[in-house]
Amino acid sequence: MEFVEGSGRMVRENEIRKAEVSVALPSTTDAGLIFIGRVRTPWTSRMETPRQGRADGPLCRIEVFEPWVAALADLEQYERIEVLYWLHLSRRDLVLQSPANDGTSRGTFSLRSPARPNPIGTAIAHLVSIEGAIVRVRGLDCLDGTPLLDLKPDRELFTPIAPPQPGDFQVGDPSLSPSFPR
Repeated sequence: MEFVEGSGRMVRENEIRKAEVSVALPSTTDAGLIFIGRVRTPWTSRMETPRQGRADGPLCRIEVFEPWVAALADLEQYERIEVLYWLHLSRRDLVLQSPANDGTSRGTFSLRSPARPNPIGTAIAHLVSIEGAIVRVRGLDCLDGTPLLDLKPDRELFTPIAPPQPGDFQVGDPSLSPSFPR
C-alpha cells in the first residue's frame, strides 16, 4: 500500500474499489502483438505516474529495437508523434470503474484509465530528437520499461501521401448511420 499525498487515504495499485465490477478474462486471445521497443521514463510506480502526459513534462526516451530502427526514417519532420504502448501492469478485467473512489462507477470505455481489456496506452508527444534508435519526447504518462507498440505522426500534422481513395471524400453517408438497416 502507498499513501497518496493530499488524499488522506491509502491506495493499492490493483485494488477493486467500491462500485467497481470485474469479469473473468477469456482463455484465448485473438491477436499477437510485437513489442518494437521500450519506453524509458522517470516513473517506477503507477502511484507517481501522471494521469495524462504534459507537453512540458519530463524528457523521456524511447528505445526502438532492431529491425524496426529503419522505420524511424523521416519521422523527425513531425513536431508531434503518437506513441502507442502496452500498459503491461494494468488490470484487464474491469468493466465498471470508480476513478474517484466515491462509490459511483463508470464504464471502462468512457474513461482513459489504464485498466482496460486491451491496455493500450496512447499519447501525443512532442518530438525532441531522434538519434539512431533513440527517440526523445515529452508528454508521456507511462512507467519506465513500458513496452512500445508503435509510433505514428500526429494525425493533425499528417497529410496522406498515397493517392486518394473514394472513401477519402465521403461525408454524410446514410449507410454509416446506426439506424441504417444491415
